[in-house]
Amino acid sequence: MGDQAELRRIYGTGDLAALPVFAGGFINFGYWADIPLDGGLTVEQRIASQEALYDVVLDALEVSTGDRVLEVGSGRGLGARRILRRGPDLVRGVDLMPEQVARATEANDDPRVVFLQGSSDDLPFPDASFDALLSVEAAQHFHNVPGFARESARVLAPGGRFALTTFFARHDQAGPTLAELLKTFASGLDLAHPVDRVLDDLHEAGFEQVTAHSIGEHVWRGLDRWLELGPRPDRWDRNWLHAFERGLLDYWLLTGQKPAGSGG
Repeated sequence: MGDQAELRRIYGTGDLAALPVFAGGFINFGYWADIPLDGGLTVEQRIASQEALYDVVLDALEVSTGDRVLEVGSGRGLGARRILRRGPDLVRGVDLMPEQVARATEANDDPRVVFLQGSSDDLPFPDASFDALLSVEAAQHFHNVPGFARESARVLAPGGRFALTTFFARHDQAGPTLAELLKTFASGLDLAHPVDRVLDDLHEAGFEQVTAHSIGEHVWRGLDRWLELGPRPDRWDRNWLHAFERGLLDYWLLTGQKPAGSGG
């Protein structure tokens, strides 16, 4: 993961979801495709953008009745509630921070859902435990992306589906400039993983049909508009859109599938 002390300050002893830049308990930048950006923005629209980002991932995974679903980086557990709308048999959430696991567990009232503490590169489940695995705006923190890819393949059943969305660097040289522009990269909270390297990691872990689709046009402009107009903490960076327009990073939807005839 990213810098451990910073992660604990932000997600553990702190509670990032309580900041006005986020809303409703989610912690993601949002997907704003169906939200008008030429007027004011409400908290309800901010929450809708975060729900919509989950829906983009769940649509890509084709989560449906009977699926066993794992979310890596489950935070306060609101994503699990969104997953339940698709009718899965069970949902498991893993988060590195025990405080987040406790928050999610306390708020959960559905017996199909369980939250566990664990690392993205050492998932606490047997082989072939799940039919679908997702991660929403968490992998930018992962130090060991190859380990995450291998663990994802291990815990998925043959034919299992994988979908990940977050922001990645567009090229290998982007890191230093991102650290100059954005405090989360400077602090080590976010890591400048080049998207092509992440795709290589998924291929090497055995995933097939690996794709990367940019969704940044529906993320960055809405986020910037919210930072401009909405309630936000002082000193929150507004350089995300600038970094996107300079070609340093983008927001991606990555998908893949474990081969149907594979073991495990």
